[in-house]
Amino acid sequence: MQNKGLIKFFAIIFTIACIYQLSFTFVANGIVKDAKEFAKGDSQKELNYLKDLKKKDVFLGFTYEDVEKQQINKGLDLEGGINVTLEVSVKDVLKTLSNNSKNPTFNRALERATKDRKGNQDYLDAFFDAFAAESNGTIKMASAEAFYNRTFEEIQLSMTDDQVKVILKKKVAESIESAYKVLTKRIDKFGVAQPNIQKIGETGRILVELPGAKDLDRVEKLLSQTAQLEFWETLKPEELGNFFTAANDALKATEKKPAAKVAIVDTTKAVDAKSKVNELLGDKKDAAKKAAKDLGPLFENAIPSPSGLIGYNVKDTAKINSYLKRAEIRALLPATASNAKFAWGKTTSKAEDVTELYILKGTADGVAPLLGGAITDASADFDQFGKPAVSMQMNPVGSRKWEQLTGDIAKNGNQVCIVLDNVVYSAATAKAAISGGQTQISGSFTLEETADLENVLRAGKLPAKADIVQKAVVGPSLGQEAIDNGILSSIIGLLLVSFWMVFYYGRAGWYANAALLLNLVLLFGAMANFGFVLTLPGIAGIVLTMGTAVDANIIIYERAKEELRAGLSLENAVTTAFGWKGAMRSIIDANVTHILTGTILYIFGEGMIRGFAITLLIGILTSLFTSIFIARFFIDADIAKGRSLQFSTNITKNWFTGFNFDFLKIKKFTYAFSLVVCIGSFISFFTNGFDQGIDFVGGRTFQVQFDQKVSPEEVSNALSTAAFFDKAEAKTFGNDNQLKITTKYKIDKQGVEVDKEVNEKLYAGLKKFYAKEISYDEFTNTQEGKQFGVLQAMKVGPSIADDIKTNAYWAVLGAMLLVCLYLVISFRKYQYSLGAIAAVAHDVIFVLGIYSLLYKYMPFHMEIDQHFIAAILTVIGYSMNDTVIVFDRVREFLGGKSHHGNFNKIVNDSVNTTLSRTLNTSLTMIMVLAIMFVFGGDSIRGFIFAMLIGIIVGTYSSLFIATPVLVDTMSALDKKQIEAEHNV
Repeated sequence: MQNKGLIKFFAIIFTIACIYQLSFTFVANGIVKDAKEFAKGDSQKELNYLKDLKKKDVFLGFTYEDVEKQQINKGLDLEGGINVTLEVSVKDVLKTLSNNSKNPTFNRALERATKDRKGNQDYLDAFFDAFAAESNGTIKMASAEAFYNRTFEEIQLSMTDDQVKVILKKKVAESIESAYKVLTKRIDKFGVAQPNIQKIGETGRILVELPGAKDLDRVEKLLSQTAQLEFWETLKPEELGNFFTAANDALKATEKKPAAKVAIVDTTKAVDAKSKVNELLGDKKDAAKKAAKDLGPLFENAIPSPSGLIGYNVKDTAKINSYLKRAEIRALLPATASNAKFAWGKTTSKAEDVTELYILKGTADGVAPLLGGAITDASADFDQFGKPAVSMQMNPVGSRKWEQLTGDIAKNGNQVCIVLDNVVYSAATAKAAISGGQTQISGSFTLEETADLENVLRAGKLPAKADIVQKAVVGPSLGQEAIDNGILSSIIGLLLVSFWMVFYYGRAGWYANAALLLNLVLLFGAMANFGFVLTLPGIAGIVLTMGTAVDANIIIYERAKEELRAGLSLENAVTTAFGWKGAMRSIIDANVTHILTGTILYIFGEGMIRGFAITLLIGILTSLFTSIFIARFFIDADIAKGRSLQFSTNITKNWFTGFNFDFLKIKKFTYAFSLVVCIGSFISFFTNGFDQGIDFVGGRTFQVQFDQKVSPEEVSNALSTAAFFDKAEAKTFGNDNQLKITTKYKIDKQGVEVDKEVNEKLYAGLKKFYAKEISYDEFTNTQEGKQFGVLQAMKVGPSIADDIKTNAYWAVLGAMLLVCLYLVISFRKYQYSLGAIAAVAHDVIFVLGIYSLLYKYMPFHMEIDQHFIAAILTVIGYSMNDTVIVFDRVREFLGGKSHHGNFNKIVNDSVNTTLSRTLNTSLTMIMVLAIMFVFGGDSIRGFIFAMLIGIIVGTYSSLFIATPVLVDTMSALDKKQIEAEHNV
């Protein structure tokens, strides 16, 4: 081996560098462990402990902040926490750019783009298509009906649609970048360790990962809140005249009162007797009279408030909104109050969830007198009564408007409302105009709420609504379980592979094991150095790497044994085996196919699947280096010292030698068997279908742990009622006290309120299945040491599900076509590519058929989701790997002159000589996958099962499908020419 000293030098340097890099992970884990022991379950105390160490030296002159950044990052499935994908509403951005155009054609185009948007198509491109179809050339984008307005100066009337499209794309990109920056600022102040936020290409989607975050409702509110701050004047009761009475009477005529319902109004609360609104509720002293009276739709569920406003339970607000929006009801407003705007107050924290109805003095254009853009700073504070509040400072323009606004309310005796995202946070009077621009938001806040409010005000407002289209929540206890399962399966897999290599190859096996250990060090070191995230599928990729890491050694060792049997000396046999004409060409071809499929997986995969792809790709590169160079150092040392090396043991030295099976003779039977399997699979596809995961169809799924055994059927029936989800499916997941619950309830609706409603309904429907009482917070949030309730939750919206499904199709087709193209280039004959594609297609259909036939009967989940697609792509890679090794030997035998016989005999001889390598590699792969299947945990069992079946089927297809197809598609002329060259 040339440049041996240089390679040894780099190997030592890389190893030292990786060990050094990994030391940061050990130090960081130690500090986190100390923090947990110190906090004793108090997450805030733990966070404060780590914050105190941020700027302190903890390791070799590095602060904890530095150490934390350089450790291996764990994914949420290992760390626990919350992962959401937000999608900035491009539709809202376009509405804003059009100055809220009322043109019917424009608005139909917006709705059509939402409805007709195809998988992976950006909303903006869908809008362009929809606008062209709806307008049909009647209006231009640069017209006043669309984007030409005084607030959008870049658009000129003379512009063509194509010119406008360029500007719109730029503006939308700016809005997404603005949203990204705003969210980054908010998250930085949220207080979690190692938050991750990144834009997903040009899709308008932003991925946010918050390891260790526990309060799901709070996180969702913080992320999706647009922070549209407005200051409005209120209307005085006398300015509304008899509006509420008239509106209530009008609604009595159109709304039927439920027959069995009697309205009862609480008269125990102190109220302002002068309040016009509360007078409409009747005589508060005569409860009996009040109970018998038909109060009407507006007042039958009303709750009098000490502030003189009408209060309602939150669940009634949607109905009241629908009443007040009606044109015939708004027509009853006095002329002086025709622009009145109704808004709801901040919900109380009491169990009754009461909110108050505010009547704002609207404006003709719907724009508030003062907007939040005037705010220059905000800080958490306390009001004059010592209660939590938020103080704000305004810019000079805002200060002048604020002085005028407060002066007006001081003179008129009304109030000013501070409205954030259409919710009234505070309403106050003023004795005189307030100058200087300093103001304070006070109300029934908690310290946590004022911190969040300060955060969103200081970080700024989102340019448009950001909907949570995908969400995953993992509890820390589930993450720790995943780590434990991963470590256990990794250790067992490593020991099993190491034992097999020593058993089969003797001392050479020890050399392969040394290379394997170094490979793992380099793999983890590279992940730490480049900041890659370790996930549970990533651990599966590492365990899988153990099986593939020895593959190159197996190919080399098998070739060396062949050369030794042919009479070469040990030195010459090793030189030949490590040479291009020996094993190296096969190794490169096989690993290129791996790299291609791994790259496709990384491009089209998301989240944890990318983690799997990354570990797979790094593992391929590191295993190539260690197998080719490190093992050779030991072998060359044996040669230099004159030691004997047989690449086998006394037990295995004659295994597979002289094996002469006629694979082509039985091709009719294998063709028939595979054809029957494929036909049966297709029949099952159309009759039995698949258990499609929410990745592909959209929906919500919850992994829920109970404190006693539960019946999936009873839980399904309980949740599948009108009071809860209409339809829900529950399946046992692992233990009989753990269920996986799936529903599509309101999956097409976006918003924090919807997600919270789903959580509350799930809690209400399941709490009766617990032996001991469990609170909503205990059930929903992911606190440390959590054992019961929601351990893991996931949501995938319809639009992102369509994109994932489209990506999956392209990933599988792209991987197959890309690898086949490589084979055509490498082997120079398309027949090799045809044989490979036939084998791979056969394997994919076989695995899909197994999943379609058995998903109803297996004791573990067999969903078709992103994990399954990752498994299919891995199967494609390894099936190609096996096929390439066989084809490489076929090419060698057909191209050489040393093998005699007809075409079929030469091919058969080729296949027989690769059996030792094919079966050895497959066996090591099957062993590590079986270990992962048993010890890897319930969440990836279906994923591992797909690969396990795929490897077995892939080994079969490389021998019994790929090779016969190659032979059958080779032209008669080529066969004659080859036979002539081999003296037949």
